[in-house]
Amino acid sequence: MMQAINISLRYGDRVLFKEVNLKFTKGNCYGIIGANGSGKSTFLKVLSGEIEPNKGEIFISPNERLSVLVQNQNAYDSNTVLETVMLGHKKLSEIEKLKNELYSKSDFSDADGIKVSELEEEYALLGGWEAESEAKTLLKEIGIDEKYFDKLMADIDPKHKVKVLLSQALFGNPDILVLDEPTNNLDFKAVRWLENFLLDFENTVIVVSHNRHFLNKVCTHICDVDYSEINMFLGNYDFWYETSQLLLRQTAEQNKKSEQRAKELKDFIARFSANASKSRQATSRKKELEKLTIEDFKPSNRKYPYIDFKFEQGIGKEILIVKNLTKHGYFNNISFSINPEDKIAIISSNALAVTMFFDILSGRETADSGNIHWGKTIKFSYLPQDNREYFENNKNSIADWLRHFSKDQTEMYIRGWLGKMLFSGDEALKPVDVLSGGERVRCMLAKLMLENGNFLMLDEPTNHLDLESISSLNKGMINFKGPLIFSSHDLELVETVANRIFDLVDENTFIDKAGVLKV
Repeated sequence: MMQAINISLRYGDRVLFKEVNLKFTKGNCYGIIGANGSGKSTFLKVLSGEIEPNKGEIFISPNERLSVLVQNQNAYDSNTVLETVMLGHKKLSEIEKLKNELYSKSDFSDADGIKVSELEEEYALLGGWEAESEAKTLLKEIGIDEKYFDKLMADIDPKHKVKVLLSQALFGNPDILVLDEPTNNLDFKAVRWLENFLLDFENTVIVVSHNRHFLNKVCTHICDVDYSEINMFLGNYDFWYETSQLLLRQTAEQNKKSEQRAKELKDFIARFSANASKSRQATSRKKELEKLTIEDFKPSNRKYPYIDFKFEQGIGKEILIVKNLTKHGYFNNISFSINPEDKIAIISSNALAVTMFFDILSGRETADSGNIHWGKTIKFSYLPQDNREYFENNKNSIADWLRHFSKDQTEMYIRGWLGKMLFSGDEALKPVDVLSGGERVRCMLAKLMLENGNFLMLDEPTNHLDLESISSLNKGMINFKGPLIFSSHDLELVETVANRIFDLVDENTFIDKAGVLKV
């Protein structure tokens, strides 16, 4: 068990946490959510002991081992892949080091023999003799080929490093597992493997993630970081979100009787608990959900941007026809046509190939060969993954920046749009060259909405966005009446939006298939 007791943390005048009290128990997975900058990752550092709070303490049950996902990809560059995983169990590694030092002594004494015997016993109790085999199994299952096991971490690809460091955190069956964005840069298969691993994991998991599918799959509880408080709720992310939205609607309709509000909430809980089989403890969760009452909930203060893509120009039957499109080093002889009803997700293990694909379709790059034919009625809007050109060395305020893309130049109209994207008051006067990654993407989404394109191309649109913005974008893409093509590592976005998949398997293999993604 881990417990946060009266935790308070502030930096100058900014209060991150105020008297936070939470208990994390065995058999549960706790998802930490909150807006960008709310302090989610900082709270994990407090839990792991990396940051000392101004007030309060973290209690961990005696003899329980805490394991943390290391964020610095270069921290183990001088170690081999296999060594890096095994270093995840610090106590075991220390014992092995002491054993080897004693065995290598030229003046090995009777006292040394007694000490080694004690170490050997502890080593066996900690699973030392099976450790190397377990580490190899973890690496293989997460997708690391055996040929990399003896390579130095400095010599392997960054996409392999994240898998090795994740294996390190999972190694040795820790009692408490703390994971900060564990699905970042993982391919779909690795994410599915991690989900299944955590579903079978019997100890405590505390995780920060912007991956809604992941949170829905593995979480038994949601901890919402909001206005310097952290409130814990039973259920996964969808249950927390839908309950919060219901309560917000009820709060807005003040004339509703409390009995009617309570009935709506109970009906919702009943519907959700019937679907609790998604969770790891399906039966017990269902019973707990059924016991919830309206007093157990309060509306979240979280704000959601308004994302709704409209277009004025009608869509004809001819959208886009591509024939034998080739860019050497990326893809060869790609051919396809897009229909008015298509919502296409493009996936690949090579993110650079996907971006090149989008840049060629948008005219930013030129193909080596092949033809691209756009329908006469099509006006496309493109959200590039790299948006720096729109913001760097630009001293314009957000309001003036957005005005460049709007037919209506009036201050009231521009401020209205910025308010929809959560830039209110003086925030609209911030120069765009100092915006965060998430703020930039929200600006780009406002630009897209003002362009009124009837075909959308979105390259990793959820990058840098918080869960609230991702949820709003997801709804906007589902509700869009025109065709679109997008790439995303957000599995929820892919599964709920796409009705067709383009898979750039490798440079010479392109698969076009109808239906949702299967991994």
